[in-house]
Amino acid sequence: MARRRTIAHEVRATGTALHAGVPVTMILSPAQSGRGIVFRRADLDVSIPARYDRVSETRLGTVIGEGSAKVGVVEHLMAAAAGLEIDDLTVSLDGPEPPILDGDALSYLELLESAGMAEQEARRQAVKVLKPVTVESGDARASLLPAAELSFAYELSFPVIGEQYFEFAFSRAGFKAQIAPARTFGFLKELEMLNQMNMALGASLANTLALDDSGVVNRETQRFADEFVRHKILDAIGDMALAGSPLIARFEGKKSGHATNNALLRALFSDPANYAIQEL
Repeated sequence: MARRRTIAHEVRATGTALHAGVPVTMILSPAQSGRGIVFRRADLDVSIPARYDRVSETRLGTVIGEGSAKVGVVEHLMAAAAGLEIDDLTVSLDGPEPPILDGDALSYLELLESAGMAEQEARRQAVKVLKPVTVESGDARASLLPAAELSFAYELSFPVIGEQYFEFAFSRAGFKAQIAPARTFGFLKELEMLNQMNMALGASLANTLALDDSGVVNRETQRFADEFVRHKILDAIGDMALAGSPLIARFEGKKSGHATNNALLRALFSDPANYAIQEL
């Protein structure tokens, strides 16, 4: 019988927000059993549950909101929490996004590990997918399929990068070694346009794999030959964690992103026949 988990004590980190480009202090605190993961904008005194139905934007990151208050780029931290099977957590921020840190999930995972883990009294429950659910948008597709265990498969195709495919059967150790270190990536030719839109202002060669027409610019920081598809699985794990409970399913993605991932969860929960709640 698995019990819900939170962290044992408070930890914090300060860094730069990926899109806003401003300094942000993040405080991770233990949370009451059953509360789930909640982001708190301390500067606005607003709390936002980390759930798929609170997603308000999916362009270059998953954004959750409550009224006019928003928290952007939550997927990396959500992936780290899912990778450690943390159910209850309070994330307090004095700005619009968690600090990007190294542009991966490993930075958050190691911070959470330093806080220690604490088991709660309540039992863990999962969402078991009973029927295939698929969403498509153009040539992007994402599916949740019935399965005995949680797993992820992703097929990527980008200019310069080419085609990459990766499968991952979820485990805590596997996530830390194979997925969490994979860093976010972007194309240098798009950076100026994004900056003019007040996005990617905190992106740098220290936290992002940068690509030009010849390939990876900061290749010395690359951790895997197929780091790009691994990061897409990292994003999918973070986005699927917005289900509010762990999934028992197989995720399959092809050229999909945050928008398709969120649409997939909305499609899953739109019909109670698609899933069942199961104790772990």
